[in-house]
Amino acid sequence: MDTKVDNDKRNANVKPQKLTAFGGYYTNKVPGHDPELTETGPGTPMGEYMRGFWHPVCMSAQLGDTPLFLKILTEELVAFRDKSGAIGVLHAHCVHRGASLEYGAIQEHGIRCCYHGMVFDVDGTCIHVPFPKGEEKEAERFACSIQQGAYKAFERNGLVFAYMGPPDLEPPFPEWEENFTVAPGDELVPYSNFQHANWLQVQDNAADNFHPTALHNSSNVVDENFQGTTFNEVGAASMEVPPDMHFVPIHEGRGLACAGARRVDKDRLFIRVQHQALPNLSLHAYTSESGVAKKHFSRFHIIRWTVPVDDENSVMLGWRVMGPGIDTRGIGVREMVGYETIDFLEGQVAMRRPERFGDYKLEDFPPIPANHRERACYKDAQQAPGDYEAITTQRPIAVHALENPTKFDAGVYLFRKMLRDAVRGTNPNASAESFYNWLKTWSGAPNSYCSGNVLDVPQGATVEDEVLQRRAITKRLVQILTESDSMKGDVRTAFVKAQMVALEVSAGQVQATAAQTTAAQAQGL
Repeated sequence: MDTKVDNDKRNANVKPQKLTAFGGYYTNKVPGHDPELTETGPGTPMGEYMRGFWHPVCMSAQLGDTPLFLKILTEELVAFRDKSGAIGVLHAHCVHRGASLEYGAIQEHGIRCCYHGMVFDVDGTCIHVPFPKGEEKEAERFACSIQQGAYKAFERNGLVFAYMGPPDLEPPFPEWEENFTVAPGDELVPYSNFQHANWLQVQDNAADNFHPTALHNSSNVVDENFQGTTFNEVGAASMEVPPDMHFVPIHEGRGLACAGARRVDKDRLFIRVQHQALPNLSLHAYTSESGVAKKHFSRFHIIRWTVPVDDENSVMLGWRVMGPGIDTRGIGVREMVGYETIDFLEGQVAMRRPERFGDYKLEDFPPIPANHRERACYKDAQQAPGDYEAITTQRPIAVHALENPTKFDAGVYLFRKMLRDAVRGTNPNASAESFYNWLKTWSGAPNSYCSGNVLDVPQGATVEDEVLQRRAITKRLVQILTESDSMKGDVRTAFVKAQMVALEVSAGQVQATAAQTTAAQAQGL
């Protein structure tokens, strides 16, 4: 059989894809979204998976003298701090007749429903039922027959965390590296940023390490209407350089290391490693790196959970690490970190800073605009868009079937696959139960790959040499982090830094040899 002739006949019958000018008619049908990954209500595959983890649900500062209504994972909830200091996260609708506890009165212990006066403790126990005098015993019996839906909750560094899964499967809270690598003198500063979009496209953005090349580039600003949305404006121009990306599943598929190499100048290479942990945690290295000074194993700068509100809204809750240990350039602004604001690039939330801080104080809780179009800063945002604009305008729920990815989107698609494998059980290591056991072996404090690194690595003699070199160095850096994963604390830090020094030396030796070879060839030796 003539295989070549057979293939030629087959190829002759294949019609090339026709790209039709003004052909919007042929692409105007919008398919449905991906429910397996995007929908998180009770009983949905992703919703049940997410309920196996701790999630931040609000800022501690939001808990005042009245209850806070919340929607998390499409469930209507109320959060409060009772007068004894205990934190309650309860189903919003009273188990008696359905009135919302957001209108309840906070008690010494628990909360009292406004409708009939029943009092529920933070664990959902009914501790008081008002009955007529002389019928107290019957009231006690009734109280013992009902239970308000409740979730275990606690406070940590200005955030309230809740566990919304089966009580008997409560996992340890993941204290990454015991203290989230906060250096002495630094602090975890809480923030809450609402997003008018499905949780997954917000989380996708963290794995999309290539988007700063355009979105956060000063050339993207219309007619130089700069508003603080680009890295150039904060003196971190190296973040606008297109990165050479390397994506590696880590911790047996429980997380993803996203390593990006950017050339700062002819002598230095900036390699930033982001860590995405299933299902919705992202750990970010220093976001304002200038690259002008050598740096080995710089740690967490932003710690962020993307928490579903419902299927079309979500909230980024986390900490900005503030202080000289991480912020080596000293440009962080603590007074811009809080509710609906963060000192990272402008354009992270619906409200822009002139309105947020012109009309409100940091400690205020301003009303959130209805959507990305109905807001005072709409025109400004068109001139200098930020992450919020790029994320929310993908539709309330992004339609994956309409996407046409490039190789630079590999991190997004790899993380989605890891989520799907976890939900379907095709990677048992990523199940909530396996996470539970894994965290217990780490005493709740596993290591992170998150790190920012500026290495003394001379530029390659040719473009081809440079590409091969930066890819090899990026892969080796991730290998070093993997080799160190069995170590803890100062021992691990010392090992990683020593290996990075060795990596610099080896790269320099390769460059020196290449230069000698080039010189010899030029002299005809």
